[in-house]
Amino acid sequence: MTMSMQIKQLFTKKWPVSYSQFVWLVSLYLVIAFNGLFLYNVFEAAAKPGHVDWLFIITVPFFLLALTAMVLSWLSLITFVKPILLTSVVLSSLLFYATLNYGVIFDKSMLQNVLETNSGEAFSYLNVQVIAFIGVLGVLPAYLFSRFKIVGHFRERLKSFALLNLAAVIVVAIIAVPFYKDYASVGRNNRQLTSYITPFAFYTAGYKYLRDNYFYPPLPFKVLDKTPHLLAKQQSSLTIMVVGETARAANFSLQGYEKPTNQNTPKLGVKYFSNVSSCGTATAISVPCMFSRLDRNSYDSRIAQSQENALDIIQRSGVEVTWIDNNSSCKGVCVRVKSQTIEPTKSNPLCDGHYCFDEVLIDELAATLAKSNAKHQLVVLHMIGSHGPTYYRRYPKKDTKFLPDCPRSDIQNCSSEQLTNTYDNTIAYTDLVLSKLINLLKDSKADDKSLLYVSDHGESLGEKGLYLHGFPYALAPKEQTQVPMLFWSNKLADSRFNQCVEQQRNHAFSHDNIFDTLLGLTHVGSTKYNPEQDIFYACSKQS
Repeated sequence: MTMSMQIKQLFTKKWPVSYSQFVWLVSLYLVIAFNGLFLYNVFEAAAKPGHVDWLFIITVPFFLLALTAMVLSWLSLITFVKPILLTSVVLSSLLFYATLNYGVIFDKSMLQNVLETNSGEAFSYLNVQVIAFIGVLGVLPAYLFSRFKIVGHFRERLKSFALLNLAAVIVVAIIAVPFYKDYASVGRNNRQLTSYITPFAFYTAGYKYLRDNYFYPPLPFKVLDKTPHLLAKQQSSLTIMVVGETARAANFSLQGYEKPTNQNTPKLGVKYFSNVSSCGTATAISVPCMFSRLDRNSYDSRIAQSQENALDIIQRSGVEVTWIDNNSSCKGVCVRVKSQTIEPTKSNPLCDGHYCFDEVLIDELAATLAKSNAKHQLVVLHMIGSHGPTYYRRYPKKDTKFLPDCPRSDIQNCSSEQLTNTYDNTIAYTDLVLSKLINLLKDSKADDKSLLYVSDHGESLGEKGLYLHGFPYALAPKEQTQVPMLFWSNKLADSRFNQCVEQQRNHAFSHDNIFDTLLGLTHVGSTKYNPEQDIFYACSKQS
């Protein structure tokens, strides 16, 4: 038989197997092909005390195999075995690619971030490498598994199902009894390990997301303050809140970074805050959290969606509130205020049909201000900032400052220098846009005017093998949680106010301070206002 005939037979022949044999085969493939990182992390965790119990380590893949077979058998419910198992193979290849190349862990918050990603963002991750990876480790094996013919009637399959689970339970028991202390110790001290089990960590996250968003009955909407009111001494005020995207503090020269990524805003006398932490490590969490009355420790997306946020209270006080978005969405924050999303498909030299550079926000802000007759305004600008992995698409070529850069989406294949240069170009461009926004604000006729910029979360650029963001907060590196924040106000011309803000710059703040700080900047009196959380409260009293 020739080689071509053997290959043809491989792809066309049907192999008869029992139900349990098929489940065991697919389970074995999932463990071997996609759970290497889980097994490696278990080894690392078990080796921390300094003594490695090799017998315990050897049992882990067998323990995982037995559990995988049990879970797959129950997921497939005998009838749907091929669709469920083959989908698991293809999905696992995608999940494993993300974890292997970017360090992504698929918990509930990461899944929420993925599901709220628009098509443009999703396609930015697509490249030849990911297609080849999924094709070789996912699609091709799934096709080969589809060539197996599961024999036997339903009663035979039911018997096979029962025997499979009995065998799996016996394996688990044989392992668990003598090694219970090892499993309990490693599991209790390293709870993140289960997040690496592919694909079941994703399935668990999916269940939690569906449960919280669709299975639970909706909570009644809660009005936090029915009678907020303006306290403004000035006849008019204009506050610009700029929500940055994926900017990490470590790469701001204002933070002490050695490369000149902030060449424009320091000339305008901005105040930079050097010790600010985010509420989450993904936009879907951080953006609604920073505008919520809930703090990071108590934040729950379901509760936050069912009650007012800072924008609602400020709007009810009489301030005109507008949200302008150059990102995927406001994540539910702006649903009750006036909002607009910049369409990248419109004819505009700053847009390419898929994305717009953030300078487009300047013209949109100018147009919004020109159309308004309101005496008191708050405008929130949501940047696309440093959104990855296509960092090179976040700044115009004419504004490239650091070379060589990395004009590709598979950033893990760029050199460290190229990747850092590309990311630094996004930070330098953000600084340029902020300087233009401040100059526009300076020209406003409002009596009291200020701009506050804070990023939603940071980013990993290959440190410890991690890329992008979205790591579970308790485990996330500081690159993903330490964010830049800067402030400009015409009140900084007052020496006492300026000096007071200067003294605040190095204090520890977080997204938890944004709610009260926004109410303070817009001069809104509210029963929900906590002056101790307002960054500028003490300084405003002196001015």
